[in-house]
Amino acid sequence: MSEQELPPPRRIIPPPVIASRAEASAKGSDVVRDVGVVIVAGGSGSRTGSAELKQFRWVSGKPALLHSVQAFMARPDVAVVVVVLPKAYAADPPPWLFQCDVDRLLVSTGGSERHESVVNGLEDLPEEVVVAVVHDAARPLVTDATIDRVIDEARKGHGAVAALPVVDTLKEVDEHGRIVRTVDRTRLWRAQTPQAFPREMLEQAHVAARRDHVGATDDAALCERLGFEVVVVRGSERGMKITEEADFARADALSMLAE
Repeated sequence: MSEQELPPPRRIIPPPVIASRAEASAKGSDVVRDVGVVIVAGGSGSRTGSAELKQFRWVSGKPALLHSVQAFMARPDVAVVVVVLPKAYAADPPPWLFQCDVDRLLVSTGGSERHESVVNGLEDLPEEVVVAVVHDAARPLVTDATIDRVIDEARKGHGAVAALPVVDTLKEVDEHGRIVRTVDRTRLWRAQTPQAFPREMLEQAHVAARRDHVGATDDAALCERLGFEVVVVRGSERGMKITEEADFARADALSMLAE
């Protein structure tokens, strides 16, 4: 293999098993560090119309990606945060990323599709991790309460998805834009991230997806297809996804509102 073909280096950092007593005191007792977080930041963000990656653009005073990394690292139960970056950036991440706790930071290389990026991140989680959390870097304003809810459910042995109930009236239309029917919204929810799972469940779902050549827009769908139980927990409007240029201004506004 030539020098150009070598994959970007990864920082393999063994995390401590137990959080420090100073950190754990905020939760009331010693907390086992058994949660691994994969932050998917491998996309190009082309729909924003900017040459700069949307996960690197500033939202509410700091780069969007940094919001998510710091939110998870503030938790004493998190052993490691794996940031999955586009290949061009994985070998030389932006300097501001190292404002985080570098002892719990890993950088991995993104794939051509989202699920490939998640798999790369999962492969870098240390053995101590029993709960795997996946979060999109394009949702920078994730709240600690939402993280609590998905992790609490994953510890019960099933998957958990942060989500919000649909409040708008939904219309199904044909290829000409004509309304076919009004969809009952009673049991419909808008899925967000973070999503948390028992690690073995998520790894099994991705192995099966790769074997069957199946893709999905989120990890919960891969678990659902195998019959695993996945529940929704209440998300937050602050968990919005930045997709278009106007979303940056909306995120700035949301960041100033109380949680």
